Amino acid sequence: MVNRIVIIGGGYAGILTAKRLAKKFKKDADTSVILLDKNPFHTMLTELHEVAAGRVEEDSIRISFRKVFAGRRIQFVQDVVESVDFDNKTVLGRNGSYEYDYLVMAAGSRPTYFCTPGAEEHSLPLWSYEDAVRLRERILNRFRQAALETDKIERRRLLTFHVVGAGLTGVEMAGELAEYVPILCDRFGIGQKEVSLFNVDLLARVVSNLPEKLSAKIQRRLEKMGVSMLLNTQVVEIGTDYISLKSEEKVNRQATGTVIWVGGIESAHVTVKAGETLTCDGRGRLNTDKYLRCIDDENLYVAGDNIHFIPEGESVPVPQMVENCEQSADTVAHNIYVSITGKGKLKAYKPKFHGVMVSLGGRYAVARVGLPGLMVNLPSFLAMFTKHFINIIYFIQVLGWNKVFSYLKHEFFTIRNKRSFVGGHFSNRTPSFLLVPLRLWLGAVWVFEGIMKIVDGWFVSPKLKGFFGGANAWFDSLLGNTADGISAATNATVSVSDTVTAATGVATSVADAVTAATGAVTSVADALTAATEAAPEAVASAGTVLMNWDILGIFR
Repeated sequence: MVNRIVIIGGGYAGILTAKRLAKKFKKDADTSVILLDKNPFHTMLTELHEVAAGRVEEDSIRISFRKVFAGRRIQFVQDVVESVDFDNKTVLGRNGSYEYDYLVMAAGSRPTYFCTPGAEEHSLPLWSYEDAVRLRERILNRFRQAALETDKIERRRLLTFHVVGAGLTGVEMAGELAEYVPILCDRFGIGQKEVSLFNVDLLARVVSNLPEKLSAKIQRRLEKMGVSMLLNTQVVEIGTDYISLKSEEKVNRQATGTVIWVGGIESAHVTVKAGETLTCDGRGRLNTDKYLRCIDDENLYVAGDNIHFIPEGESVPVPQMVENCEQSADTVAHNIYVSITGKGKLKAYKPKFHGVMVSLGGRYAVARVGLPGLMVNLPSFLAMFTKHFINIIYFIQVLGWNKVFSYLKHEFFTIRNKRSFVGGHFSNRTPSFLLVPLRLWLGAVWVFEGIMKIVDGWFVSPKLKGFFGGANAWFDSLLGNTADGISAATNATVSVSDTVTAATGVATSVADAVTAATGAVTSVADALTAATEAAPEAVASAGTVLMNWDILGIFR
């Protein structure tokens, strides 16, 4: 019997749950894992503001699911999930239906507009890859239009931007936009004082889940960057060219060219629809037990933003943040494995969050990190470093080192306008007019040095002799010893000749002839011995030179 696991959503929670399950069931052919998502790629939602404000290219925040799941027993299906039939254990998509034994609801979130008139129609959200690209084009078009506009009032309206929401995403978007404005002003010939940036929020301080000291620090930084903070202010209505704000019971209508809505989120459509039959909170998050199972269905597990669970000893539900997605993915994968195999025990979800990091542009950040009960505030440089380091760790978990190198390229090596906490020191974007004379100068230096080395080292006799080490001495030794050997052999040959002459000479008796012949043989033996002794001396001398020759000054 095949155990069918279906995961709805390819966000942080969905993708990590799928990978954990694939690893646990690596050798189990009877278990299948299917992940459903409307897009063919995973999006880094925490980096959307960087694309929207033109700091990095859009490719840097998306990762193909095919690459993420390459080599793993995970089936990815691109489809829009419309509903779930819990009675028949079937997920209903736009292109097909998918039966399951265990379902993981990790559909993520979507913007919520709190029934504000005109908000959904006339503002731009920032919650998807498409949103970031659309917002970037909108900002660029507003500056293009303003550069050609002659009416001062209309020009002022086009250059007015309102960011609604001063939570994590809101202040990051406001800071990124404030850093982008001087670049666009220089590009389109617009004065910076003509541009107006507003950050609007209903609460009294920004990023209210941070300590008051850090909230004040973020607010001061944004104001220094040219952002006007409108706190304790409610958005009453948004029109095509205006926004109505209510503060201290007074309603004020302001002309605006762009409203960016990052005022809050709620569960995705499929989760909200599931909440019509299952127990959920006001924003569509499903109520779970401590094992992250839906309290109404033990075969339905919930991960990430869709969880409504209050940990033991806490008074509020787990937050909708990336670290919750990562930790809940581990718990869900473990408990599904235990439920199928019967090995081990179910694990209760006990999240341990390690802090919050907020970047205000590419050069400044605020962070509060550490262990539960022991949190520290980091200065800007360390905060930015920590943010990049954690992103790199996430990429290693999801895709490996290939995406890490791509991330470093986008964040440091191809960064434009020095929009990095290390400036442009690692960027390869040097003006081309500087590269031409630099290359010519460097090439001329190399040619000059090469010619001088050839002339001084190869064409001058003393240098040549030193270059080849003891070559001359080797030839002298070899030739000298060989000549001595040849001379000895020649003398021996003469002795043999004289002996033979004596032997063939006039002899008066046979005894004298025999004696002479015996002496001749003895002389021949002596001559051969002398020649044999002379030759090895010459060879040994040559070998000694070769073994001790300093070859090109590299080795002996």
